[in-house]
Amino acid sequence: MTSIKVSSALISVFDKTGLPVLLQALAKHNVTLYSTGGTMREIERLGYDVTAVESLTGYPSILDGRVKTLHPAVFGGILARREDAHLKQLNKYEIPTIDLVVVDLYPFEETVRTTSDESAIIEKIDIGGVSLLRAAAKNYKDVAVISSQKQYESVAQLLDAEGSLTLEQRRDLAVASFAMTRHYDSAIAGYFETQTGKTEGFAHHSTERTVLRYGENPHQEGAFYGNLDDVVKQISGKAMSYNNLVDIDAAVNLMADIDDSMPSFAILKHTNACGVARRSTVEDAYKAALAGDPISAFGGILISNTEIDLQAAEAMHDLFFEVLIAPSFAADALELLTKKKKRIILELRAAPSNKTMFKSLLGGVIVQDVDSKVDAASSLTVATKRAPSDQEQADLLFASICAKHLKSNTIALIRDNQLLGMGCGQTSRVDALKQAIVKAKAFGFDLQGSVMASDAFFPFSDCVEIAHEAGITAVIQPGGSIRDKDSIAFCDDNNMAMVMTGTRHFKH
Repeated sequence: MTSIKVSSALISVFDKTGLPVLLQALAKHNVTLYSTGGTMREIERLGYDVTAVESLTGYPSILDGRVKTLHPAVFGGILARREDAHLKQLNKYEIPTIDLVVVDLYPFEETVRTTSDESAIIEKIDIGGVSLLRAAAKNYKDVAVISSQKQYESVAQLLDAEGSLTLEQRRDLAVASFAMTRHYDSAIAGYFETQTGKTEGFAHHSTERTVLRYGENPHQEGAFYGNLDDVVKQISGKAMSYNNLVDIDAAVNLMADIDDSMPSFAILKHTNACGVARRSTVEDAYKAALAGDPISAFGGILISNTEIDLQAAEAMHDLFFEVLIAPSFAADALELLTKKKKRIILELRAAPSNKTMFKSLLGGVIVQDVDSKVDAASSLTVATKRAPSDQEQADLLFASICAKHLKSNTIALIRDNQLLGMGCGQTSRVDALKQAIVKAKAFGFDLQGSVMASDAFFPFSDCVEIAHEAGITAVIQPGGSIRDKDSIAFCDDNNMAMVMTGTRHFKH
């Protein structure tokens, strides 16, 4: 492969961290260094000779640093092909070739996260840096480019022996550079789209990529793009799989909707909750959640909104489960839980902050707002003569959260802050209700005095009729059917309470 010896390098970085390892490798091969402003001062402080870019351009940094490198004397040395016609032009205008470009862009995304000051945000839109990266990447056959601090050490090792880089290595660096500028531009466009409410096209990019063991099935490849550490920190266990991540996302979003006024616990399987409960201790919450469906809990995803103490850890330790998520773990609990080395233990840091969600289909992408609506007492309309009791209302709101996070069509049955049975993913609401009743009775629950939540309206009165026969006394649903009056009339005739939310929670 065609290698080039790096004889000159232009270094312009916002964050100076990690430079010594790269500078040491460049100095070993007597590479001429060019730099600007703060980067040049840092290189000099570290004891290396460096030439100011101003000596090439004949112009100082102007406009508060907005223009430093944007000049033919800089870009000519980067973009010139190493062939006679181009080299003659460089000689004519006394422009030196630049073999390596090192750029760390202004921290635009970090600035957006830490301030709402538009002027400060705009000043962190890098112009020259992006141009340098694109120019060097375009001319990868003759120039190498470093676009991330993460590459310093690996490139230094490649340069260590002979001070040269192969064509394949330069092409790989170019790909990374173009990916970096794509992500950077996408973040800037996203900011302005958010500010103006106007969206031009679809773009979502991440510079963080984690290769997974496989996709949904072993014959499918899979990868995760994003920073998992923003949401969860892995404490122990095997590498997370595609299916683990899908289930963890469902678990975290479910728990985010449940208030933290008391310990809550959920057990999920294939993104659906098979057990959810709230109790005075996390141990009791776990036991109540497990009772909801101890069969489906095998191999499931467990999540708590409260620290896992030793009592809770001892209660769940003998159950085979894939993942346990909690905001914290007592030291003795963690010691016990990590004895099973493959068990994934995650510290929950924060719920995902994304406001939109998307999926690919039909060769394209569909995008929607995240369903962030949580039904509250203030949004309920009592549709029947009898209003729910305080306990029924509390259970109805809890049931609504459970139904929101189950696959449609769905019904959730709740009593005393415990999921007794659920039916989900059914083609009819009647089938979902029947499934929920069968599951509840299979695990020994008496449904007398329980409540029912539906993710969408009842097209007929058949669901409330079946619910009444099973002992259910109160219902929460969006309403909106042209036959709502039929369901309401049946409830009135049988002393059932019904409240309407006005909000549908389909989940597909």
